[in-house]
Amino acid sequence: MASSLSLPPYNYLIINFFTFSTFFIFLFKKSKIIHNKKTFFFYGWLFGFGYFLSSLYWISISLTFDQNFEFLIPITIFLIPAFLGVFYGLVTLCFVILKPKKTLSSFFSFSLFFGIFEFIRGSILTGFPWNLIAYSFSDYLEILSITSIIGTYGFNLFCISLFVSPAVFILRDTKKDIGVCIIFLIMPLLFYIYGAFYKEIFNTSDKITYSHKVRAIGANISLDRFYSNIDPVLVIKDLIDISDPNKNEKIIFVWPEGILPDISQKELVKYKWLFEESFSDNHLLAIGINSKNIENENINYFNSFSIYDHNLNLLYSYNKVNLVPFGEFLPHENILKIIGLRTITNNYQSFSSGNKRDIIEINKEGFSFKILPLICYEIIYSGKIFKDLDFDLIINISEDGWFGKSIGPKQHFIHSVYRAVESGKYILRSSNNGIAAIINPLGIVENKVNFGKSGYVDFNERKLIQPTVFSKYGNKIFGLLILLYISLIFSFNRTNNE
Repeated sequence: MASSLSLPPYNYLIINFFTFSTFFIFLFKKSKIIHNKKTFFFYGWLFGFGYFLSSLYWISISLTFDQNFEFLIPITIFLIPAFLGVFYGLVTLCFVILKPKKTLSSFFSFSLFFGIFEFIRGSILTGFPWNLIAYSFSDYLEILSITSIIGTYGFNLFCISLFVSPAVFILRDTKKDIGVCIIFLIMPLLFYIYGAFYKEIFNTSDKITYSHKVRAIGANISLDRFYSNIDPVLVIKDLIDISDPNKNEKIIFVWPEGILPDISQKELVKYKWLFEESFSDNHLLAIGINSKNIENENINYFNSFSIYDHNLNLLYSYNKVNLVPFGEFLPHENILKIIGLRTITNNYQSFSSGNKRDIIEINKEGFSFKILPLICYEIIYSGKIFKDLDFDLIINISEDGWFGKSIGPKQHFIHSVYRAVESGKYILRSSNNGIAAIINPLGIVENKVNFGKSGYVDFNERKLIQPTVFSKYGNKIFGLLILLYISLIFSFNRTNNE
């Protein structure tokens, strides 16, 4: 549970050296005297349960907005950490099955199983990669630059090894154990040196300036708009005021996910009269808005990112691919809806998933601009957000009001920092009840609208840098690190046997 304090917004990273080392020493010594493997699964599950209980409690806040879901709050507070704790239980179970004998082989085995099961956690059942221990380094951007090569899962594997390394010194068998401990403690310094070098290259790179601004809105509009029959006209007027449009400036406005109550993609044009006084043909509007289509007499609903011209003619649209379980779609909906369950974010039926995530190319009066759209939850996936490197900017829109004033919106925001460093791309984030920001490929937040505030940030220039190693090869790099750890395990086992 204490390790959760190492995550944003607290960032007490030093705690992990005590928690992970103590946990490893406990397992290593218990493995010598306890032979019931199920007991070790329980140890790991308990460690994970405490960690996730204290760091993901905010998910249950999304159930407080509808009385129909309030009975589920105690269940989700327990059930989500209990489920995620299973992965940590599998780590310790596999660790003891391997019958650890020597310190170094046990050290690498523990780190390897932890890293692999964290990757599985982020991939299975649509994936739930929240709160990897790697996010405890979010305040150390120079060190974090290494994710441009090895990615977040590779860095997470290193972090586990780093935090366990003091245990190697305590349990040491030979001088080799001390050497390995020292190597891991030195590696953050090497990563820092690389990060400083990478930063220098970035700062001296050429700059490109665009004729249009991309203006991301940070709003603080209450979720009551969905439950109190608030007139959408009032919401649109608020958003226009926050956007501060100037008819003579060339601006692409980005409004947050699902910001307009009870207005679909095709219905927005009915509110054209609200935009006529403030918008001109210099303007485009990108907005998160629901859409639907009819296929074989079935109605499909989508969470969409849509771009309109100043007359609210639809130009481009992207349908969200990675949906949130229970938030946007109900697993086994035909069964669960019988007992009254439905999705949290809409009251008709589950959203359908989009087919693929295409890059949107905006062409307007000699202005050409390529964006990769990501809607809310999609920003949390490492190595899965794009295949084509040919785009200028990642735009992430989000509605963070479901998590109230908890640590949730801040933890959600940090994922954008890691995706920026991994991809080597700028990220422009528009959020309601969250943080809107420009994040550069170093992970530096160049400008932002703070949590709980309203305003905007403008993006119209970027550095020209080469694609990152990770953006080219993705989690194949993590696969290579797994092979490295396996070879080290066998190598140290062979040495010990000799």
